[in-house]
Amino acid sequence: MTKTVSLFVVSLVVGLFVFGCSTDKNMATPNMMFQSVNADEATLVQEGENRDSCIRCGMDLVKFYKTSHTATYNGKNIQYCSLHCLEEHLGEGVELKNPQVVDIASLKFIDVSKAYYVVGSSKRGTMSKVSKYAFLEEAMAKKFQAEFGGEIMDFAHAREKAKEDFKHYKN
Repeated sequence: MTKTVSLFVVSLVVGLFVFGCSTDKNMATPNMMFQSVNADEATLVQEGENRDSCIRCGMDLVKFYKTSHTATYNGKNIQYCSLHCLEEHLGEGVELKNPQVVDIASLKFIDVSKAYYVVGSSKRGTMSKVSKYAFLEEAMAKKFQAEFGGEIMDFAHAREKAKEDFKHYKN
């Protein structure tokens, strides 16, 4: 009986170590990038085989979900891994409808015009050295800024910062 109990205890400890004991689905797994979420937390709006890839660069939308943007283009919902890729598309003169960004506090899409972007925090950016994370509530943006730095700005100013990524391409 002692051997059976010992084996059970060892199995339990190993199981908790390997699989974790938290039931909180918002807990990041070890070594997960800040931009990433678990697959069941991500909202993917695109249709088809590549629905989980950025429409511009092909990057994994779950892996880079917290910087994800979406819009309607030619009647179809499309999704970008970052403001960088959205700005690259807008730079081609396209017209996008209903642009949205992920509020990293709730992981839900919000209208970009209602977002408070924290630009240039110590958290890594997506497709850019300068990070750009969005929040629905200014208080959450300020809390993030207090911990990780950066500047709080609206969508128009965050777009201006994203445009700087492309300056070195021009001659």
